[in-house]
Amino acid sequence: MLKFVTIPRDMPPKRQAEDRRDDFMEIYAEFADAKAEEQSGRCSQCGVPYCQTHCPLHNNIPDWLRMTAEGRLEEAYAISQSTNTFPEICGRICPQDRLCEGNCVIEQSGHGTVTIGSVEKYITDTAFERGWVKPSLPSHEREESVGIIGAGPAGLAAAEALRRAGVQVTVYDRHDRAGGLMTYGIPGFKLEKEVVMRRVHLLEESGVEFVTSCNVGDDLSFDAIRGKHDAVLIATGVYKSRDLDAPGSGAAGIVRALDYLTCSNRKSFGDEVPEFESGELNAEGKKVVVIGGGDTAMDCVRTAIRQGATSVKCLYRRDRANMPGSQREVQNAEEEGVEFVWLSAPAGFEGEETVAGVTISKMRLGAPDASGRRFPEVIEGADYLEDADLVIKALGFEPEELPKLWGVSGLDVTRWGTIRADYGTGRTSLDGVFAAGDIVRGASLVVWAIRDGRDCADAILQHLGAAATVVAAE
Repeated sequence: MLKFVTIPRDMPPKRQAEDRRDDFMEIYAEFADAKAEEQSGRCSQCGVPYCQTHCPLHNNIPDWLRMTAEGRLEEAYAISQSTNTFPEICGRICPQDRLCEGNCVIEQSGHGTVTIGSVEKYITDTAFERGWVKPSLPSHEREESVGIIGAGPAGLAAAEALRRAGVQVTVYDRHDRAGGLMTYGIPGFKLEKEVVMRRVHLLEESGVEFVTSCNVGDDLSFDAIRGKHDAVLIATGVYKSRDLDAPGSGAAGIVRALDYLTCSNRKSFGDEVPEFESGELNAEGKKVVVIGGGDTAMDCVRTAIRQGATSVKCLYRRDRANMPGSQREVQNAEEEGVEFVWLSAPAGFEGEETVAGVTISKMRLGAPDASGRRFPEVIEGADYLEDADLVIKALGFEPEELPKLWGVSGLDVTRWGTIRADYGTGRTSLDGVFAAGDIVRGASLVVWAIRDGRDCADAILQHLGAAATVVAAE
């Protein structure tokens, strides 16, 4: 260990931009065994590992880095999956630059962070290749059943933990495939769909039942689900897109980010998607403007490049240093041909029935707002028109009004519309009903959803009278 003094940080090879912009395959190659061992050996084995404390799952990162450096990969995988239900997914899509790697001690000392995410991905991909990953089969079956509404990361993480304890688990989801935003929201160049489906198949093999294409409130009532199961977990995520109130915003060609990304991901599965074939949700041959600065905006701009847009511009009202999206994703997007227009916001849209352009207001950063970030202010008289054939709104997500949609009374929500639930347990105002993930905390990261799902599974087991500890599968 302690090789960081003599060996520099090194990432897995990245495909050249001119090659990767024509397909939806992941852009990073896998570490070779020797390179993974070398990079893992750069860990300083801190007495107080900030990487671990800043990981929402508190993954035992120094331990599995040490095992990898010593070539003990099966032990490394066992440690990795003991705290993380989907380490191969987190290794691909977690914003490590803001979490574990961003708080690495040797990064702060100027030596360059350990490539934690790439090693995590390498460990689990190797485990799958060598047959070490098995379904979470319980040692004994229980009669109690739990219904989980939502097959995203929170719901799937809870399902895996509950099934491991022998509980009968049924997962209900509005889509025709499980995975939530991991399946239909995140593009394949960040997370290839087979990686998600592989985990879903493992859950099916462990005995989890999936009821897909089931829209709760329409196809099946919440009360019916509640009456069928001993406990219910709400893990729907937040799917209501924030809108933009500006002149001309109702024109055709102005679309929601989630609709756009879902359409693209369905095409990657080989589905027939009329909205894509008609050009409504297809960027081919178009001048594309994406509004927003988060990870969803990054997914949209990079998808548009791959669909053959003639130009792709991303508008963000603050500067580069203050954007919420991953800086690594911004760099990847720039390499692929995306133009970022900082300190810019839409003031309106041009076009009769179909959008033809965006009126853009130039901004400057003023005094800090309530969050401590400098508030963007409009520079008067600096507006200009940007041509556009397709405008994608990536402004974030809000919770749906679940009590109203489901016709259920007594389910308390916060002033933001999220479900009111106890911290750490997810208990709601309804007996035997729990909630986890974005529907509780608001739009957040996959890794936080996994943490919430595991915590809720623990609380549900307590509710059912089971042991409180959620242990790893053998």
